[in-house]
Amino acid sequence: MKIRTITAILSILIFFPIVFIGDWPFKIIMYIIATVGLIELLHMRKTTSYPIPTILTIFLLWGLLYQEDSIFFSKRLELIMFFVLLLLAYTVLVKNKFTFEDAGFLILSSIYVGLGFYYFMETRELESGLIYIFYAILIILATDTGAYFFGRAIGKHKLWPEISPNKTIEGALGGILVACVVAVIYQFFYPVHESLFLVIVVTILASIAGQIGDLVESAIKRHYDVKDSGKILPGHGGILDRFDSWLFVFPLLHFIQFIS
Repeated sequence: MKIRTITAILSILIFFPIVFIGDWPFKIIMYIIATVGLIELLHMRKTTSYPIPTILTIFLLWGLLYQEDSIFFSKRLELIMFFVLLLLAYTVLVKNKFTFEDAGFLILSSIYVGLGFYYFMETRELESGLIYIFYAILIILATDTGAYFFGRAIGKHKLWPEISPNKTIEGALGGILVACVVAVIYQFFYPVHESLFLVIVVTILASIAGQIGDLVESAIKRHYDVKDSGKILPGHGGILDRFDSWLFVFPLLHFIQFIS
């Protein structure tokens, strides 16, 4: 617990000021964190033993993260298709030692990690980006905290025991409730939207999305029989262990903003 607490404090002291600063220091950190997260995911399936596909996948990730329009990165669908063709061609060159399934895993991994961090950076670029970012972070933390304490206090019905044995339905609902309370308090000091009702609705959706993101990461680790995605954060595991909810919440918030 001591190591876990120290790691959390140091991470906050380093990460949050960079979020406040924004601009290129923030983007560099995002690229580094996303790259480490992607490598963790590839390492779970042991696809890092294929150096060329791994390098190509990292380049695809960087292309997905790139925010400025250019001749290469203006259309992300075309970028993905280009790397799909490269990886499929590689399966032929190595006589199927690197398989179609391996190529599919690499492409999906880069999209899974890349889009979450891309929309995190996109949110930071908005005029009220800091307000939205810390709203999202607080919702995720409130959900995790509420789920933990409600689960321990009154949790009786398992949410998804095959994937995450300790999570309960009561804990999940408690996490949503605490997230809503935190969102209302946050809205009072830093308005996210003029409609409190809409803020609560979005908070419920974000809280659910965050919990799904956490379960997705748990499912991946259980499938590949690993305890943590990595060991870069002492007491906390890897990058994906800490950012799994973020990868679902920030794309969701972007989509809601787009249709609203």
